[in-house]
Amino acid sequence: MILNIFSLTITITKREISLEKALHNENVKKIFEENRRKVENYLRIRQY
Repeated sequence: MILNIFSLTITITKREISLEKALHNENVKKIFEENRRKVENYLRIRQY
């Protein structure tokens, strides 16, 4: 099984970010962190 991990970079500019966009970014960040934890746990289990 091959796991691909994509790192996301978010650039902050001086423009105002709409509330919808801010909520979307927060959701993306949460999902990314959750997936990263799942991958770490999977790899940790596979080592044993």
